[in-house]
Amino acid sequence: MFETLGQYLAYPFVRYALITGSLIALCAGLLGVPLVLKRFSFIGDGLSHVAFGAMAVATIFHLTDNMLLVLPVTVLCAVLLLRTGQNTKIKGDAAIAMLSVGALAVGYLVMHLFSTSGNVSGDVCSSLFGSTSLLTLSQRDVWLCFGMSLLVVSVFALFYNKLFAVTFDENFAIATGVRAGWYNLLIAVITAVIIVLAMELVGSLLTSALIIFPAITAMRLFKSFRGVTVCAAIVSVACAVVGILLSILVSTPVGATIVVVDVGVFAVFTLIGGLKRG
Repeated sequence: MFETLGQYLAYPFVRYALITGSLIALCAGLLGVPLVLKRFSFIGDGLSHVAFGAMAVATIFHLTDNMLLVLPVTVLCAVLLLRTGQNTKIKGDAAIAMLSVGALAVGYLVMHLFSTSGNVSGDVCSSLFGSTSLLTLSQRDVWLCFGMSLLVVSVFALFYNKLFAVTFDENFAIATGVRAGWYNLLIAVITAVIIVLAMELVGSLLTSALIIFPAITAMRLFKSFRGVTVCAAIVSVACAVVGILLSILVSTPVGATIVVVDVGVFAVFTLIGGLKRG
């Protein structure tokens, strides 16, 4: 097996896939902690469906770079979700559900009506559950992912204390002068960026798993915010690397393999946590 892996790692596209997957997983693992603690985990699910709808429209218009449309639309919807969630008439979970289902339906309808491909079902399936496009990344794609990931990690590191305060006690943070609304907006925008990046890795339907599982896995063993954050980042990267390598070795879908590895690690951490408490 190690000899086979060595042969695969000699190909640049495999190395590009591992680097890109690790960077995306790192960002998702970091951001998943505040999202889970704020009980806003499913914003990732809603935004991933928005990204799917935007990608469908971009494909129909034959845009050379789908991200030129997908990223601005997803960021805009993240801002609207935050504003709508604060409306007393439409609560946050209802707004996410409406946006999620609506965007998914629009994206599928657009692909069905205007697609020039002879395999619409295959195109939709690859967009929802990930595709082999991760293994055809160019060096430019890797650098683009690296730049965005560096931006996300830098923002998280610079505003760590503020994010910590807003996550655990938003009312107290406001009372001490922290602009909680601005930091909530920052979290929403960063989430949108990560969602767009992660779609190539696991597809739109499985993107929220990349954000949620590392955080709740780390919480099985650690209780401090710093401990959970560090552990979630490590678990997320490790699961992404193992999932990509397994998918290459046994020819399984990349996104589904990564999520299954996440589920397995969560089960192991839950067992260890139960034994530790016992």
